[in-house]
Amino acid sequence: MEKAKMKVLLNIGFILILTLCLQACGQDLKQTETKNNDANVFDTIKQQETFEIINPDGTTIQTRILPPPGFQRTKQHDSSFAAYLRQLPLKPHGSEVILYNGEVKPNYDVYVAVVDLPIGNKDLHQCADAVMRLRAEYLWKRKLYDKIHFNFTNGFRVDYSEWMKGKRMVVKGNTTYWTQSAAPSNTYNDFWKYMELIFNYAGTLSLSKELKPVEINKMEIGDVFIHRSLAGHAIIVVDIVEDIATGKKLFLLAQSYMPAQETQILQNPNDTKISPWYSIDFGERLNTPEWSFEATDLKRFEE
Repeated sequence: MEKAKMKVLLNIGFILILTLCLQACGQDLKQTETKNNDANVFDTIKQQETFEIINPDGTTIQTRILPPPGFQRTKQHDSSFAAYLRQLPLKPHGSEVILYNGEVKPNYDVYVAVVDLPIGNKDLHQCADAVMRLRAEYLWKRKLYDKIHFNFTNGFRVDYSEWMKGKRMVVKGNTTYWTQSAAPSNTYNDFWKYMELIFNYAGTLSLSKELKPVEINKMEIGDVFIHRSLAGHAIIVVDIVEDIATGKKLFLLAQSYMPAQETQILQNPNDTKISPWYSIDFGERLNTPEWSFEATDLKRFEE
């Protein structure tokens, strides 16, 4: 009888010790899981803090300038103007902007990348000219020739479809008219001559009249911030990304300037954490490295 009681007591003791051990192990396991979770959170924070927006090996806007953590590029049709702008070729990382005369525009915290497109050797490819050139080149490559047209500052509309027929412009003061003076042609060289004519007689004042106003919250890739005056400025939205969770949007800007120079992707002097991206919630005034715009300056090409 005494032996049986002793055996029961030993079994109870063993069970108690085993239970305590299991509870202790469970606490250790939970502590380990907590530590692991903390480490994962730390790693995520660390990745966000060290995330590099600029990919030096990227050769286009899309591959060179990456979305900040939590953001993704908005969906665009492959044949759209937006997709064309995202795929603009870029010169090697660290390249400086070259002026029409071969001189260098030093990068005083103005731009993060340079678009790899020739601008000619005349002092023509300036701010509004670069915007019109990008729009026209997209349409020319898509063979949408009838949609290529711009107005001179005097209001005269110059259609590329007429230029293709061999017609050329005669400008005498405020009088402008077509004359047949060349053989029909549509080579890229002919297209560039047409664009240089546009660069010469059009600008921010005329382009602003051709574009339609757009609300900031409806911004799309290809929209233009343009300050309407003879000495104004124009820059173009070349990309947009969106926060998956909140819907917040960021955008990229490109410009040319005076004197004529290569198109460049602008830095954001207002927020170095997301630069070169700009927040769509910038308020009433958009400050860029070399110009400031009002929110009401955003406009869009008519389709």
